[in-house]
Amino acid sequence: MCGITSFLFVGQSPCPHGREQLEKEIDESLHIVKHRGPDASGKWISSDNRVGLGHVRLSIVDLSPVGNQPFVDTENEIYTVVNGELYDHERYRAELSTEYNFRGNSDCEIVLALYKHYGLEFLSHLRGEFALVLWDAKREVFIATRDRYGIKSLYYTVSRGRLLVATEMKQFLAYGWEAEWDVRSVVERGLIFDERTIFEGVKKILPGQYLVSRNYGEIQTKKYWDMQYPDKFTKEIRTEEEMIEGVRQRLLDAVRVRLRADVPVGIYLSGGIDSSAIAGMIVHLVKEEGAKLGDSSSQDLSRIQCFTVQFDKDSGMDESDVAQRAAQFLGVKFNPVHVTEEILAERFEKAVWYSETFMSDINGAGKLAMAEVAHNGGFKVVITGEGSDEHFAGYSFFQNDALLEEDPSWTPADYNETKFEEAKDKAGTNHVAGVKWSLPPTLPSTTRTLNNTSVAGHLGGMIPLSIASWALEKYGATDWQTLFADSLDGEVRHAIAKRWHPLHSAEYIWTKTAFQISLLRYLGDNIDMAHQIESRPAFLDHNLTEYVNGLPPSLKMKYKYDSGTFTEKYILREAVKPFVTEEIYKRKKQMYAAPMRYGVDGPMHRKLKELVTKENVEALGFMDWEKTQGVVDKAIVDGDPFAFRAAVSAAQWVVLSKRFGVKKATAENAK
Repeated sequence: MCGITSFLFVGQSPCPHGREQLEKEIDESLHIVKHRGPDASGKWISSDNRVGLGHVRLSIVDLSPVGNQPFVDTENEIYTVVNGELYDHERYRAELSTEYNFRGNSDCEIVLALYKHYGLEFLSHLRGEFALVLWDAKREVFIATRDRYGIKSLYYTVSRGRLLVATEMKQFLAYGWEAEWDVRSVVERGLIFDERTIFEGVKKILPGQYLVSRNYGEIQTKKYWDMQYPDKFTKEIRTEEEMIEGVRQRLLDAVRVRLRADVPVGIYLSGGIDSSAIAGMIVHLVKEEGAKLGDSSSQDLSRIQCFTVQFDKDSGMDESDVAQRAAQFLGVKFNPVHVTEEILAERFEKAVWYSETFMSDINGAGKLAMAEVAHNGGFKVVITGEGSDEHFAGYSFFQNDALLEEDPSWTPADYNETKFEEAKDKAGTNHVAGVKWSLPPTLPSTTRTLNNTSVAGHLGGMIPLSIASWALEKYGATDWQTLFADSLDGEVRHAIAKRWHPLHSAEYIWTKTAFQISLLRYLGDNIDMAHQIESRPAFLDHNLTEYVNGLPPSLKMKYKYDSGTFTEKYILREAVKPFVTEEIYKRKKQMYAAPMRYGVDGPMHRKLKELVTKENVEALGFMDWEKTQGVVDKAIVDGDPFAFRAAVSAAQWVVLSKRFGVKKATAENAK
């Protein structure tokens, strides 16, 4: 919904900068993310120049100027800037109106009221997708935090005596920060596993955590929420029907609250069950409950609009025909966005710049094109299906971990011990095209700690780079699975090793790593907000996910012993069956991915050749050109999917290097 920036001079020395310079820096930082908030801009700097907050606004709820930020309480003691959408704000207004004087109707203003009422415990009362910075001037407390799943980004660094916190890393450039590669983070995959990023000294506030500094002193990060799963040996006493209904009602509520806006609301629709279920539930709520969809009270279903990426029909990656049939079934308007090779090539660099991350895929460019069409159609909000696979076990690479152990909490009616052992041998044979899932060697102690789960090992394949020998010699002594295991909270390590079923452990690992660093950035908020589209992923409502996390693993990814096949997201399929077509209900998952085969000397071939050159790759410093130089031709001419992902990944790093002006990494200057 917005973009935020802030600074805090740490230590006891006075601020060395004049107010005019500070205002200029905030303005420049906000200008860099003007695309996130074209409707209004505001800033506040303390009288002693030690604290500053800035905000650009995309008006969604309460379009009046009174909803502009920063917000300040009536005593001029507490200030905040908020990016995102907070639900249940009407309830909190009613509960706290006698003790807090609300100035407008913005959902984000409840942050001040909740903080004044609950103190730091206010974090547990926030429901939605958000990132925020709050300054308590009376107590000299600086707080920065983000939502439970990392839907909204929030980064921080200390530069020239200042703590800087912002929505996007590129905003730090306005404060004189200079980008340097964190080569150790790249080699160790720390940028996937922990708070590190691709840049030295820049960290992300992890999902479900907050940063705090008191009296301009030590900067600490602490956890306010984490995913939990039941003890795998606890017997489930609910019936299957009760659990299906529990999912259905909580998902309906998650969708219901996300319909609320003072602007038009649309839907991103693919050919999968997740977004189709969301669309079906929206139609149900509008038709049966008379719910408003954004600023519209109309029950004319043809006014509900869905947007779908449409790749070329012969690409093997197009789901638009399935999505169109789903839209026709629901009676809503279908808007296919034909994404050609030329469109993907044209938007490739923009997708990398806006997302500030990598994914060894070009599907982010397709999502960027779809956001542009939605924006041009007059929409500011879309409801999406992200997060379902992470909680309902939708990925095929979860199969191995799903069958590592039996599910003591729930015994399927067709359970057969002999067939279960046979199933274990067949699990894990599916993979994502172009991603090598062979696990690298790791310490036996790490294997025991992670209870033989395989997801952490797969994550290393997300960076298919040929690392320079000096970087491997300097930082490659420990395998990344061990580094990941060591980075986990002690309670989580114990739960993975002893308490949680391996499928739940795999869900936790994936959601805490690849999902929040790549999928939610390269295919999420950063891309949508490039065209002023606020995406609302209903499956990432914590009231829903806390319930789903407690469901038996064997009802998420169900194994059919008679046929020897899996039904991924079984319980979700049953819960949303009334809202989707029979085709969608029965269809196996197809991941949203862009095509990987393109013609010689076509737009994508030319784009990759333009970026993956000897000069550009060697300018990175941490990549080996000798092992990289033939990857583009191997990808395009030979049609090798593994080479294609490697070429795309190398090109993405080159884009980041050029756009951020990163100096070359060497063995001498690398920390």
